[in-house]
Amino acid sequence: MKTKLMKTKYIWLSIILLGFTACNDIEDIDRIDPVAELPELTAGTANFSNYVSIGASFTAGFTDSALFKASQENSFPNILSKQFAKLGGGTFTQPLMNDNIGGIALGGVQLPGSTVGPRLVFGGAGPVPLASIIGPVVSTTDLAVNNLKGPFNNMGVPGAKSYHLLFNGYGNIANLATKKANPYFIRMASSASATMLGDAMAKSPTFFTLSEIGGNDVLGYALSGGDGTDAITPSAGAVGVGFDATFGYLVTTLTSGGAKGVVTNVPYITDLPHFTTVPFKPLSPTNPSFGPLIPTLNGVFGQLNQVFDFLQVPDRKIVFSTNAASAVVIKDETLTNLAAQITGVLRASPTFPAFVQSFGLPTDSGTLDKVAGLFGSFYGQARQAKATDLLLLPSSSVIGTVNTTVYAFLLTQGLPAGLAGQFSVEGITNPLEDKWVLIPSEQTAIKNATDAYNTTISSIANSNPNIALVDLNTILSSAKTNGIAFDQFVLKTNLATGGAIGLDGIHLTARGYAYMANKFLEAIDAKFGSNFIASGNVAKAGDYPTNYSPTLN
Repeated sequence: MKTKLMKTKYIWLSIILLGFTACNDIEDIDRIDPVAELPELTAGTANFSNYVSIGASFTAGFTDSALFKASQENSFPNILSKQFAKLGGGTFTQPLMNDNIGGIALGGVQLPGSTVGPRLVFGGAGPVPLASIIGPVVSTTDLAVNNLKGPFNNMGVPGAKSYHLLFNGYGNIANLATKKANPYFIRMASSASATMLGDAMAKSPTFFTLSEIGGNDVLGYALSGGDGTDAITPSAGAVGVGFDATFGYLVTTLTSGGAKGVVTNVPYITDLPHFTTVPFKPLSPTNPSFGPLIPTLNGVFGQLNQVFDFLQVPDRKIVFSTNAASAVVIKDETLTNLAAQITGVLRASPTFPAFVQSFGLPTDSGTLDKVAGLFGSFYGQARQAKATDLLLLPSSSVIGTVNTTVYAFLLTQGLPAGLAGQFSVEGITNPLEDKWVLIPSEQTAIKNATDAYNTTISSIANSNPNIALVDLNTILSSAKTNGIAFDQFVLKTNLATGGAIGLDGIHLTARGYAYMANKFLEAIDAKFGSNFIASGNVAKAGDYPTNYSPTLN
């Protein structure tokens, strides 16, 4: 048997092995598989000593329809700051919420709105309000009692549009009632007259991220179904009005002190599950609340469909299938309003009195005029949805319910309660309002604006040696199409189960934000010569959850 001088740490192992394999060569147990050494981390030309992030909800760490302490701790800027700290990065301060309930209260009353309520949680089949699991809750983050005072290193403000970063009343609580202030900025602004950009610059950044600027400029329009209550920010216009000039001003200001930074472009938000989860044909004949009514519904709409044929608009006909899922009925404001024509044709039809009588209504002239007018006003711009229409996620809890406003109106028109209820069913007898649906023309408006924003962002980034660009648009597209690999996981955009997008169908999960942070590091390496990726100084997927527990303290 050969002998050789062994490393001390292997002597004990050799003694044990000798007892079982006395004829083995000692050299066998002294062999160590080589492990590739990673290079030492270097900063390249960037200075990470004072990192400031500025942006909107992604920057803040918003997820599951709320901002809360744990989500902020897993925000992509906070993840980046941990890597920057290895190269001399200083303390990264965040305006942490008071709890993990989510949202903001004022004087003990939860502020209304989809971005300031308690967070959503997974209820077994899909997203449900936190209160449905643990009972009634109100956030202890209260504008009346525990505001913070900035500026902070993380200047992410959920809901902020491009021009909001320059608005000096955005953090003034006096403007809250008129919706000219943002409750998240109110609690973190350095003063009532501060601006987001001003507070960011007050931190004298040496490095910055300017993320998802432009996202809310189209998202507000999309979330309102393009109904006109929240317009898309125009590309053209002065600083603080148009996106192009405003974005250019933001970058110029942030780099004015010699800081380098990373910007992102805007994803196609209609690829998000908030707009792709609800099918345009959700009405199943196997649903006991809908299926048995199909013959009656088709009888009622049969009279209207004859009018559509007479008016030579057969594409507006409404028919529900008895053996397959049917499309919901929607209002399409781009259609010619045929209210007057429908009313006139019905009133002139010799079969109309019998049709009205079938509802148990009298057939006097006044009633016939009123019913014909109601059909005209209800279905003048109605049609069934098509595959090219996108139903917003909240519509899933509306379809098939009684619209109480419409119901009350029909009662004032003399309809009996039962009949008023039958003609007030959302998406079936009462066309879904514009706010629940993005029709093709509205989707085109969103895409055109996004493309224009991204052209500006790319141009500015490519022409400035101090700016790197992260292509969020391509990342989201890849996640939707094939999924994106992240360590041992594949992140997809399926609601609740895909791993990339949180329960609100818009914002990322903690694991999604970790992946986003790594894409920032990748862009920084490519632009400024650092080596975060090559040296292994990156976020690990397994360290970040895709769902937060309802009992999270």
